[in-house]
Amino acid sequence: MTIQEITINKIERKIRLLRKKMINAADVKGLNHPHTIKRSQQLDSQLNSYQRIKSIV
Repeated sequence: MTIQEITINKIERKIRLLRKKMINAADVKGLNHPHTIKRSQQLDSQLNSYQRIKSIV
């Protein structure tokens, strides 16, 4: 397994975790709560990283 594949796998795991946390925050606190928005921004950042790496590989 290459370093790129390992990195992609790590980011994919983090994306799944952040998505679950964001959905949970939205369910508990609502869509417009700062905590939910923060989780959404974290997820966006990981998705952007994932797209950048996938475009290189």
